[in-house]
Amino acid sequence: MMAELSLDFQFTSSINKVWNALTDSDTLAKWIMENDFKPVVGHRFQFRTQPTEWWSGIIDGEVLIVDAPNRLSYTWISGEEHTVTWTLQDLGDGKVNLHLEQTGISNAQAAEGAKYGWTNWFGEFEKVLEEM
Repeated sequence: MMAELSLDFQFTSSINKVWNALTDSDTLAKWIMENDFKPVVGHRFQFRTQPTEWWSGIIDGEVLIVDAPNRLSYTWISGEEHTVTWTLQDLGDGKVNLHLEQTGISNAQAAEGAKYGWTNWFGEFEKVLEEM
């Protein structure tokens, strides 16, 4: 049975700053991992971190959709292939909603693991936005 993850995060920031934190390679490295990401449809990239005995530390991806500053989608391949889609919505009054959808997850345990990972990363994401 396939599972999917759907999360919403709200930030007090401009939509362009949130977009930049999702698409700029140097900024992504501050809150996710080192990478060679470019917001160009068809670009193949990797997120890289320290390997463990259970994992190579590499996530492969390919950019699928770039609709600045509203929508970004890419594959996320680490054992199994998922699709990660970000949808940004300007709520007015300097607030932005960031919606994450991750599909293609093989089971509920993997979905919980992804939720745990993204939730932790978003603590870092918020700090990066404050520094921008």
